[in-house]
Amino acid sequence: MTGQSPLPAQADPALIAQFRNATTAVISDNLARLPGAVGLRPFHRGGTMAGTALTVRVAAGDNLVIHQALELVRPGDVIVVDGGGDVSRALVGEIMATVAISRGAAGFVIDGAIRDAGTLAKQDFPCFARAAIHRGPYKNGPGAINVPVSIGGMVVSPGDIVVGDADGVVAFPQGLAADLLQKVRAQEEREAEILKSIREGRYAGAYGKRAGS
Repeated sequence: MTGQSPLPAQADPALIAQFRNATTAVISDNLARLPGAVGLRPFHRGGTMAGTALTVRVAAGDNLVIHQALELVRPGDVIVVDGGGDVSRALVGEIMATVAISRGAAGFVIDGAIRDAGTLAKQDFPCFARAAIHRGPYKNGPGAINVPVSIGGMVVSPGDIVVGDADGVVAFPQGLAADLLQKVRAQEEREAEILKSIREGRYAGAYGKRAGS
């Protein structure tokens, strides 16, 4: 197998479950609004993805090493693929998604293209990518598994926690997760109070002026 490093420790499933109920926007706000993959969008039916990054780097339009990664994937892993942003050929499709589902993967994040978009759009299995195209991939390599990768300008390291929703994808080290979760929950409470104040006509606005005044 090409360029494989030892598998990283997976994040605590209970912590992952908490982040599955958080939004990428609020997570990003509490990471100085810095991390986030630019240019990727969801191709599945909906729902939030959260899991541990199993990272893959491939040659443009070549999915050989993704097939190898599918032999290693564990329940709860998000398969994060650095395809260099190339969208000339699809890197995954219905068959590979079905394999990933059967092995308990938490989702795909592809900095490249997918195909079988109509089928994937009917499924709940999370799949984020740049584009869809009918053209199939090469299977020549080279590539690497469990190395730092760049996804839409965001660096993802093996073992990072990856969260995706309708707004996009963010990733962060496991060591930040517990403190980050507290900050996320605090912001959610503040925003819930703001929305309540708007509905009740109490909102003072961002600059301290009551709405409508």
